[in-house]
Amino acid sequence: MSGSDQVTAHSLRFERLLDAPVETVWQYIVNPELRGRWFMGGALDARPGGRIEMIFDHDRLSDEGVPMPERFAANKGKRWYETISEIEPPHRIVFSWDEGKAGTVTIELTAAGSGKTQLVLTHAGLRGPDDAQNYGGGWHSHLAALQARIAGQAVPDFWALHARSTAHIAGLLAQTA
Repeated sequence: MSGSDQVTAHSLRFERLLDAPVETVWQYIVNPELRGRWFMGGALDARPGGRIEMIFDHDRLSDEGVPMPERFAANKGKRWYETISEIEPPHRIVFSWDEGKAGTVTIELTAAGSGKTQLVLTHAGLRGPDDAQNYGGGWHSHLAALQARIAGQAVPDFWALHARSTAHIAGLLAQTA
């Protein structure tokens, strides 16, 4: 868990140092197949006003045959689109969340020397603590999966990772309440 996580009822900010160059990390964000191994796959129209497809297929996130928790099972196979408002390959992408009702997500990549990348993910415009808890636990666990995939490591049980991340975010939110 990272000490650089900043969580409030209305915004989330996560920083991660990834063991790959910016161009490689960018591919994990824009390539549907690579994105589908740590987050959600789907087509991407890489331009301002373009759409990013989200396909909820979290069975692909665990390397072991782990059952999806019941509370997420209804989302299996769900697909939707968000709108890209800014894109500057290979350094920055900004897109809506819940068609903008739950704010925007910004992912920024900067070179961090020795072939490493500093990733900063900011989700701003949240509707309150429920959004912060829900999306915070999600982003935290997805970024941990991204770190593992980039490092060539397995993600045995994404849902165990998600449970730990959800508890971590709850603790951070309690500190800001």
